Amino acid sequence: MSHPLFDLTGRRALVTGSSQGIGLALAKGLAEAGAEVVLNGRDAAKLEVAAAGLRETGATARTLAFDVTDHAAARAAVDGLESEGLALDILVNNAGMQHRTPLEDFAPEDFERLMTTNVSSVFNVGQAVARHMIARGAGRIVNIASVQSALARPGIAPYTASKGAVTNLTKGMATDWAKHGLQVNALAPGYFETPLNAALVADPAFTEWLAKRTPAGRWGRVEELVGACIFLSSDAASFVNGTTLFVDGGVTASL
Repeated sequence: MSHPLFDLTGRRALVTGSSQGIGLALAKGLAEAGAEVVLNGRDAAKLEVAAAGLRETGATARTLAFDVTDHAAARAAVDGLESEGLALDILVNNAGMQHRTPLEDFAPEDFERLMTTNVSSVFNVGQAVARHMIARGAGRIVNIASVQSALARPGIAPYTASKGAVTNLTKGMATDWAKHGLQVNALAPGYFETPLNAALVADPAFTEWLAKRTPAGRWGRVEELVGACIFLSSDAASFVNGTTLFVDGGVTASL
């Protein structure tokens, strides 16, 4: 029997960017801990396929299609859900993107698109959800950061900047909202096998480098992020606020 501090029964969680990859794995994990999950993305059909898959496992899952980079759309979607009596207890801000180009060649429009997707989305959905959580005096927000919140690699400087911003925005959210009963923290994955990293996973040279660079000696599996997400979403983290939890196989601990 699981410890009651980690039991999410009766709670509802919105996970952005959850039609595949890390977002879908986290939604599945939250559902297994007892939460009702709301999947988000821009492709309604793809979301419904993902939700149907979760329902087959016994999860209670619904979809909420909207563009997280559109502030008005995010607020309208969240307000609409809440107006139906479907209060959100947990938000996982997972939506994000990667774009790899040497910094000297990085197009300004690609920089803006990356920052909007990775940073503005956290503000847009976070603010929309927090307004309702503040009124209730309780809520959990988990922002998905990255090992690149603390470290850099060639070719992804804007991504590194965006994930550094997510960790600091997390601190700011906690500083503003803790007094209202909210816990806001970040979960920072290391290198995981996901669609976002498909090109790197397929590169034998990179995988060899990663195995040597990571104390655990391998790529992470998305399921290995679930426990940390459940912890940050649960009563077990009732006095944890503004922190970034790295789940990276030891990458940030070693040289």
